[in-house]
Formats: sequence, structure tokens, C-alpha cells
Amino acid sequence: MIYRLLLSAATLLALTTTSATAQPASAGRPPDGSPAPRMPWGVPDLTGVWDHGTATPLERPERYEGRDFLTPEEVAQANLEAQTFATSERRSELSAQRDVGLAYNQFWWDRGLSDGRTALIIDPADGRIPEQTPEAVARAAARRAATPPRANSENPEDRGLWERCLSRGTVRLGGVYNNNFHVFQTEDYVAILLEMVHEMRIIPLDGSGPTESTPAQWLGRSRGHWEGDTLVVETTHFSGQAPWRGSGENLYLIERFSRPDANTLRYEVTFEDATTWISPWTAALDMPRTNGLLYEYACHERNYGMENLLRGARVQEREAAGR
Repeated sequence: MIYRLLLSAATLLALTTTSATAQPASAGRPPDGSPAPRMPWGVPDLTGVWDHGTATPLERPERYEGRDFLTPEEVAQANLEAQTFATSERRSELSAQRDVGLAYNQFWWDRGLSDGRTALIIDPADGRIPEQTPEAVARAAARRAATPPRANSENPEDRGLWERCLSRGTVRLGGVYNNNFHVFQTEDYVAILLEMVHEMRIIPLDGSGPTESTPAQWLGRSRGHWEGDTLVVETTHFSGQAPWRGSGENLYLIERFSRPDANTLRYEVTFEDATTWISPWTAALDMPRTNGLLYEYACHERNYGMENLLRGARVQEREAAGR
């Protein structure tokens, strides 16, 4: 089964890479409002590179309580801030800590623009993640207690998966850069190559998928099916090692992908975890097509960054000991 899965993934990559490289990166977009194309077997064509970058926050800020949409002036201001927040002209507005935390100048950041909504969350109506359960609060406290202090990390394994460039998790709703993913599609599988950390999700559409004996993984294990023109992907079997907003092993993820027009991929995701939140919640985002290729993402080059983090911890220990 593993061999068949790997072979299918390799076939998907070979076919779609050949197709993509035959298209110039500057190929024009279809006219706005054009109908979405379909695959030869009749379902919507989801293939291509899609951009999940956005300046719309996941949760509704308190200052917009009770409002679903921004005014045109507020949209313009949100976009201006997203496009200029790390420019040299605005450095004077930043504290030294914030300036260092930005890491790069504006050229390297790509947060996307506002879609006019006050939040990506569409359910519940207040645009906020539901309250966490007592179990989730206790779990987070235990995780913090079990995590070594940042200055005393002895090994790379003491650092988080993000910092070690191993995983950024399954869901992508906005981001600071590398906000693309590439969808590959056959009748039996859909594969999603995530730009950030370059993880691959392989989703069977043939009725197969995780069982009770399926091992848990960082990204969970998925299965998909079509409901009309919407691809519905259900994911379970999370390891809990890459928690998203506090979720754990019991997360049940329901994603919906559809094509309202030729230039848009509509994405909705529902989070269910009775051990983490008191009720399910849903976020939605319309993603524009990226007219280009997805290039390799190199998070660490030979992990120099990780080596230097550990060296820094040793220096702090020597300073604390007065040596």
C-alpha cells in the first residue's frame, strides 16, 4: 500500500511538473468572472498554484465587534499597513525588539491584502475562536511545563517543529511569506504541496483512507470525496505534535475546496475537537491563482540556524555561571 501511494504521488508530480513547466510564468489570467475549467472526468479543475496570503485576520479584533465588513477607507489602511509595515521609512515607529523580530525588510514579506472582511472566521457569528475547554487549558499548561526553557535547549529535539523546519501544520490561513500551495489532481487522488516547509499532503478519493490502525502523523491522515462541485476532505489521526491553536490528537478537520470562477479557489475549513473547544468553528478564504511555479523552499541551509541557536544557549549558560 505504501509503495502504491508513493508511486501515485511520484506520478502526480511528474505529470503536473511537466505540464507546469510547459506554461510560461507570465501566462495571462483568464478574464475575471470566467467559468472554472473542468477535468476530463467532469469535476472542477483544482490544479495550479494558489495564494493563501491575506491581511484579513483570523479572528475579529475587538474594535470591529459586531461588524462583518470594513469600510473602503479601513480596507485601504489595512492594505497600506500590510505593504509598508517593514519599510525603512517606518523603522522609526518600531521598538528595537520589534525591529529585530521582523528579521527582514519589506521586500521579503508577503502578507497579502484585505478581502474587506473583519475576520476569516465565519462561524461562530462573532468571528472568534470558541472558548477552550478546561481539558485544553490543562493540556497547554502541561506542555509548557514539559518544554525545556528556551535558553537551556540541549538538543535540536528540544526546539519546536516550526523552528526545526520540519512542519508548519496542515491548515494554511494567511502567513508572512511563502503563502502558496500547489494542487495536483487525478481521478483517484488529490495532492497538495505546501510551499512553507515543502510538505506534501496526499488525499485519496477512491474510498480508501485512515483506519483505526493507521499511525498518527503531524499533518494527520486524510480522505476526500466530491459533493457536487465541492471537494470535501476529512482529516483525522493527528499526532498532536504539531498543534494548531491548541488542538491535539482528537482534531477532526473538514476542508472544502471549490472554484467559483477561473481565478479563484474557495477554501472553507471547520475545526472540531471536543477536547479543545466548546464548539466547532469555521474559517473561509478565497485564494487567487498564482501565475508561476512553486520553487523549492529551503528553511535552513545545512541547519546553520539550529546550530547557532544551540551555541547561543551554551553561551548564555556560561555567562550565567560567571565563566
